[in-house]
Amino acid sequence: MTDAPEPHFIRPDPAPSRLKYRIERLMLTPLFRLALRVGVPALIGFGSASWYFSYEDHRTAVVDGYTNLRTQIQNRPEFRVNLMAIDGASAGVADDIREIVSLDFPMSSFDLDLDLMRATVTALDAVKAARIRIRSGGVLQVDVTERVPVALWRNARGLELLDKTGVHVGPVAARGQRPDLPVIAGIGADAHVAEAVALVRAAAPLAERLRGLERMGARRWDVVLDRGQRIMLPEDNAVQALERAIAMDQAVDMLGRDIAAVDLRLPRRPTLRLTGSGQEEYWRIKAMETGEKQQ
Repeated sequence: MTDAPEPHFIRPDPAPSRLKYRIERLMLTPLFRLALRVGVPALIGFGSASWYFSYEDHRTAVVDGYTNLRTQIQNRPEFRVNLMAIDGASAGVADDIREIVSLDFPMSSFDLDLDLMRATVTALDAVKAARIRIRSGGVLQVDVTERVPVALWRNARGLELLDKTGVHVGPVAARGQRPDLPVIAGIGADAHVAEAVALVRAAAPLAERLRGLERMGARRWDVVLDRGQRIMLPEDNAVQALERAIAMDQAVDMLGRDIAAVDLRLPRRPTLRLTGSGQEEYWRIKAMETGEKQQ
């Protein structure tokens, strides 16, 4: 019996097809993998969102839902502001702050522009700085640092309070409202408040007679005393000149005499100006001395 021939098996080719090879090569490219993981989902999402929002009803529903959700969150009790507390301000300044801020409580904290409020409060002349925050309990806290007035400036508008830097603090109706502050006058006096305060401090021995300081020619100061007397100070080293004048007065009672002005504008040559009665007395004494010599 003849043996049957053994069947011939064709072994499959292990090499991938050309398409599969190219796909595998693309998958090895980082940019292609990134496009599959991110780009394709993003493109699908963008397309879906564009299709959804292409209908006006869908857009309206989304906007209304967002608005309602925001309103519900803003109106929650923990975000409500019920009152405003002001610390560090006098009664008048506190009233001015409440008037210019003008808030209708209760209200949501989301409706408050704290930066705008701070700018509004610091715009007041009497306010040097302000800090505004919302503290627990629904309280709008306003911490104020007021300007401290150190002088009264008499000008064409009346009397105005000035701080040590010359910034206007506010008006004053009458001198008697602030008898504790010195009065300064003259053009440009508000730009030299620090020097004026130093002069007032140096004139402490003459405090009972001091009426104020006047800026002359926007260059220098005159110390104005009662009885119409003046101490005319130089442009430079005015404090030292005033101290010398006070020393002379304490030594010989210079300002207690019939003197209208002590002119110290020339430091090496101080000059005394007599009053009208003082001049008459001077000439009377001079005439008497002349008559005695002739005899």
